[in-house]
Amino acid sequence: MDSSCEFVVFISMLACSIAKGKTKEELNLLAVFFVQLGDTLASISLLDDSQN
Repeated sequence: MDSSCEFVVFISMLACSIAKGKTKEELNLLAVFFVQLGDTLASISLLDDSQN
């Protein structure tokens, strides 16, 4: 298995672990949180690249 597949498996296992015991509302909040975090990190990276 190549490293990209291993990463996908790791992320899936992490998501299942985080989701365990959470309500639907908690899962929705976590999903929104992580999407916003990812989008913000991508924006920061893009801005850092354009300033260099």
